Amino acid sequence: MMRKTSLVFLGAMAGAVVTLLATQPHALLIGSAARAAASDTYRELNLFGDVFERVRADYVEKPDDSKLVESAINGMLAGLDPHSSYMDPKSFRDMQVQTRGEFGGLGIEVTMEDGLVKVVAPIDDTPAAKAGVMANDIITHLDDEAVQGLTLNQAVDKMRGPVNTKIKLTIMRKGADKPVDVTIVRDVIRVKSVRSHSEGDDVGYIRITQFNEQTTDGLKQAINDLNSQLGADKIKGYVVDMRNNPGGLLDQAISVSDTFLDKGEIVSTRGRNAEETQRFNARPGDMTKGKPVILLINGGSASASEIVAGALQDHKRATLVGTRSFGKGSVQTIIPLGAGNGALRLTTARYYTPSGRSIQAKGITPDIEVLQDVPDDLKARTDTKGEASLRGHLKAEGSEESGSQSYVPPDEKDDAALKMALDLLRGTTTNAAFPPNPKTAVPN
Repeated sequence: MMRKTSLVFLGAMAGAVVTLLATQPHALLIGSAARAAASDTYRELNLFGDVFERVRADYVEKPDDSKLVESAINGMLAGLDPHSSYMDPKSFRDMQVQTRGEFGGLGIEVTMEDGLVKVVAPIDDTPAAKAGVMANDIITHLDDEAVQGLTLNQAVDKMRGPVNTKIKLTIMRKGADKPVDVTIVRDVIRVKSVRSHSEGDDVGYIRITQFNEQTTDGLKQAINDLNSQLGADKIKGYVVDMRNNPGGLLDQAISVSDTFLDKGEIVSTRGRNAEETQRFNARPGDMTKGKPVILLINGGSASASEIVAGALQDHKRATLVGTRSFGKGSVQTIIPLGAGNGALRLTTARYYTPSGRSIQAKGITPDIEVLQDVPDDLKARTDTKGEASLRGHLKAEGSEESGSQSYVPPDEKDDAALKMALDLLRGTTTNAAFPPNPKTAVPN
């Protein structure tokens, strides 16, 4: 019998690639009950065909057949759970770019302001930075075409393109008498998903913003850089910040966890059938040599972030500080539908932490809860509702939890969770949860 091959993705809140999985088609059902079920299914499909033809024939305006079919597919998938969906060809390409973490472009972070594109910041060592693009520049035209009227995504699409191709940006800059034209040659831009810096002269801070193909390499580079900067023997520990990280690639979540672990299970995925269960284990070698790790999470930490948090918490390798995570505990399979047809994203499994916990619609509770003071004007917008609040979500195994604070202040001096982490590592604050006791870890 032919084997069917499909791409399996661990969906973050936005979805992402995981691994390649070959699955055996189910055996044909036999018997009268099966024949009756098949008959009912064909009757329902005939009903769909009847409705489709009636809409095509009698709707007040001539409909687009392809849009009718796409809407029907979307309706069917939306009725399953919030993470199953149809991706049209453009959405499929965008997702692949996101998970690769690199693309042909200019190297600027942008936002939309008053209908124009505003530069948040150029990325170091990219064509935009080398061409002199500056933070707060306003881009008014792209290749002499006005930006006004475009969405941010449309403008970004125009700025991206094949490597070694040119684009002209017309820029308004504060203090300049007239617009400035800047011609930039596109190059390979790598999304920096890991940033790091030292906190004083004794603590390494590592921020992971997403899990793409660059993340584990970025983490290892960050650890090496901090060791070189501070001296490996002088580092008291590491703060790993995954607050508001929506997730991404499963293999990256596994390898990030493995960076801090010597042995033991990291995560397991379990589908409808027992034979589809997969277990992923750590390999020998903790890159931080057992130095204390404090992991920051909050209501915006989802999916791959929760895999790392669950693995390090269960193995007592890290102390989790912050607020309860999002609760996205399912895996999606991305099935390409052929050239020009996009792809199907289908929820096919749940994942479990090393102790066997499903965090679906529950999230991960930190070892030390730290709530953040929130400005009055932001209080209505700083709680993430969580997986349990999504309509049609997969139900939890047991009680559900919904909603958790996700505000992170822009200034480090106001960051209560970070302050707690630094105080714990330096010994100026004590808590029974730090350092964690390895003797209470899950069996390896």
